Amino acid sequence: MQKKYEQIVDWVNTEIQDGTLVRGDRLPSENELMERFGVSRQTVRRALEELAENGLVEGRRGSGTYVTVNTRQHKDEEIRIAVMLTCVDTYIFPSIIKGIESVLTPEGCTMQIVMTDNAVEKERMLLKEFIRTRSVDGIIAETVKSGLPNPNLKLYMESENLGIPVLFVNSFYKDLDIPHVSMDDRMAGYLAARHLVECGHRRIGGIFKSDDGQGHLRYAGYMEALMEKDIKVRGGKVVWIDTEEMKTMEEEGDRFLKRLKGCTACVCYNDETAYKLVRICQTAGKCVPEDISIVGIDNSALAQFCPVPLTSMENPAEELGKTAAEMMTGRILRNEKMESREFEPKLVMRSSVRVVHEI
Repeated sequence: MQKKYEQIVDWVNTEIQDGTLVRGDRLPSENELMERFGVSRQTVRRALEELAENGLVEGRRGSGTYVTVNTRQHKDEEIRIAVMLTCVDTYIFPSIIKGIESVLTPEGCTMQIVMTDNAVEKERMLLKEFIRTRSVDGIIAETVKSGLPNPNLKLYMESENLGIPVLFVNSFYKDLDIPHVSMDDRMAGYLAARHLVECGHRRIGGIFKSDDGQGHLRYAGYMEALMEKDIKVRGGKVVWIDTEEMKTMEEEGDRFLKRLKGCTACVCYNDETAYKLVRICQTAGKCVPEDISIVGIDNSALAQFCPVPLTSMENPAEELGKTAAEMMTGRILRNEKMESREFEPKLVMRSSVRVVHEI
């Protein structure tokens, strides 16, 4: 004879199989289930425990019990993952997409690629559309201007509460308890600066991005490497730029040369910044690395094809994408827990750094 709690378990299973209950839906309250099935609260809780153990539901304190299983798999429908990046066709982003696609395709998932242009307004529009239509089963997102306050954080939490899991890739919002897959940006800044120190440089400037959290972390690593060797940190030799200023760097070359005057080396926020600094120096008749050594971060194609091939810290972009996709599919298909993972960068040496013997 079927036990009473099993009646509730079977009913929830049937509702999920039929598509009546979908991921993100809240189950009836304990009182409602007690009345519907004529059972005690203890019996209801035993049923909910069974469903949770099977990965079908999860309880949320003060809110209720929600369906967490991917219901589309029961109806032979494709699982759709939104991949929301600041850019999709340049820099390291094609490699991130390649890594994601290498996992999603064999799993039978489809990828919806959207671009924010690193604009808060566009990020907001896309998130609101995903929430309104419930058209995706998960969101892999790169953050937008994560070094600044962002009004869209509540939308990410709303997505999570609806049962649409979110995973950040390449960067993250420090104010959200949402896992991320990225390079260890602090370590990247540290290793870049340490390499210059090991090459004999003591007057080391920096160019960092102010509106991205990555810029703050890379700056922190740069500072740590200099202070570790008791090298004076010259605040006046650090240039902070935002997204718009990065686009016009070469038009304002004199500003950067003035701030970096007297420096024998510079740590740059990324390869794009380093590439543009090389061109600024060449336009002004300065030689890299003879007059100034330059280190980039990310080891992108720009580092390889720069007029002076750049020493850079390797960002394993394809591996980031692959790992993010594995975590997201594990969460949706098998209800596995997602946890943050940061990859250690590796130094790739080319021609933009020289060894000096400073007094």
